[in-house]
Amino acid sequence: MIIQRVVLNSRPGINGVPVAENFRLEQSTIPDRVQEGQVCVRTLYLSVDPYMRCRMNEDTGSDYLLPWQLSEAADGGGIGVVEESKHNSFAKGDFVTSFKWPWQTVAILDGSLLQKVVPQLVDGHLSFFLGAAGLTGLTALLGIKEKGHVSAGANQTMVVSGAAGACGSLAGQIGRLEGCTRVVGIAGTDEKCSILVSEMGFDAAINYKKGNVAEQLRELCPGGVDVYFDNVGGYISDAVINQMNQNSHIILCGQISQYNKDVPYPPPLPPEVEKIQKERNITRERFLVLNYMDKQEASVLQLCQWIREGKLKVRETVVEGLENIGAAFQSMMNGGNIGKQIVSVSK
Repeated sequence: MIIQRVVLNSRPGINGVPVAENFRLEQSTIPDRVQEGQVCVRTLYLSVDPYMRCRMNEDTGSDYLLPWQLSEAADGGGIGVVEESKHNSFAKGDFVTSFKWPWQTVAILDGSLLQKVVPQLVDGHLSFFLGAAGLTGLTALLGIKEKGHVSAGANQTMVVSGAAGACGSLAGQIGRLEGCTRVVGIAGTDEKCSILVSEMGFDAAINYKKGNVAEQLRELCPGGVDVYFDNVGGYISDAVINQMNQNSHIILCGQISQYNKDVPYPPPLPPEVEKIQKERNITRERFLVLNYMDKQEASVLQLCQWIREGKLKVRETVVEGLENIGAAFQSMMNGGNIGKQIVSVSK
């Protein structure tokens, strides 16, 4: 069977900024027959995520991420429909998802890699299972529950960096649902800041490209910061940590400002900021959602309930066509989208 796929065409270099040309669309073939235990799936949606920048390097710098290989299909979160199955758990017409979905129009996958999804749980919005009701939503919810120490009635203030992104836009809302009384986001445009306040229920938002971030944090968080959902790292995180209270908590979700730099993960803090962290007993522990997958099912059901009830607002940036996934990746890494970046492959 002839298919289309997107392969890694070139590496941007450890410190380079990825561009669309790092990926290449090509024709390929897959077997016409499905073997026992396998499932043939047609791809509907693919997820584009910041962590994938690490997979463009020969060494990802992580013990749980494998690098993409040159001239081989990239892979990540995906959703599709079963066209043929020789696995007992799946039948033709089932909708399925996987964290290891190849970037191609049709694929033959081991059934053990797949999970069935129920469209009705998200009112038919299948792509939500790659975002708000998928790994992104799980990262936000479990990060807050496991590392944020949010307690209803404790009058806590949460700050979210990268707040208009896929995870950040959910984290601020979930922080509120879990009990934070004040939520402040940090984003890169006035439009994003406006959406965070008007749509997502943030109390305030800071455009880090305008004015002094530290001064605005002091003004908007007069009682200090109790929980910091960190998606970006760098100088923005340094400013937030300076404003954090005694015994407060950093949820170390991502460090997108550092992904194009050859630094360890998590990147070390500047000495003066590290001193503040230690003196104020601020927790800053690496958080990996895959360590909490025993809580996945219950957490996904909670996320789906919030979505259906309108308590969790979902924003997606959807790009049509597998051939545009490289451009979508470049745009996402440049902070050009709001919410989750999704590529629609076929209807």
